[in-house]
Amino acid sequence: MNLTPIANASLAIKIHLATVLPAFAIGTWLIFFSTKGARWHRTLVAAYLALMTVTAITTFFIRSLNTGGFSLVHLFIPLTLFGVFGALWNARRGNVKGHRNAMLGLYIGGLLIAGSLTLLPGRLLHRVFFG
Repeated sequence: MNLTPIANASLAIKIHLATVLPAFAIGTWLIFFSTKGARWHRTLVAAYLALMTVTAITTFFIRSLNTGGFSLVHLFIPLTLFGVFGALWNARRGNVKGHRNAMLGLYIGGLLIAGSLTLLPGRLLHRVFFG
């Protein structure tokens, strides 16, 4: 593992990584281990949704894939923000199924799928993990 690419990365990428990594850990805990509806669950959901929002916003400023322009990966920005809104909207209305679906969508789409795309050749995390 070579952390030099992260040290040399832009501030937006550093903030993005600083928010997405704890979001992944919290999201994993929430989905697989947390007691749904408990006080700690609600607290962690608030932190998770805040981290996912900052992660999505910082992505606006990461444009290394398409030579300064937006790329297809940027489609995850509105999907993530919509998922955050949907999770909150449904939780406030007591729609457990809608809340669960929004949270799963955020985790699968915003973290697993988008995260796996960062390991493609030419991407920063590919250089970190594979040289």
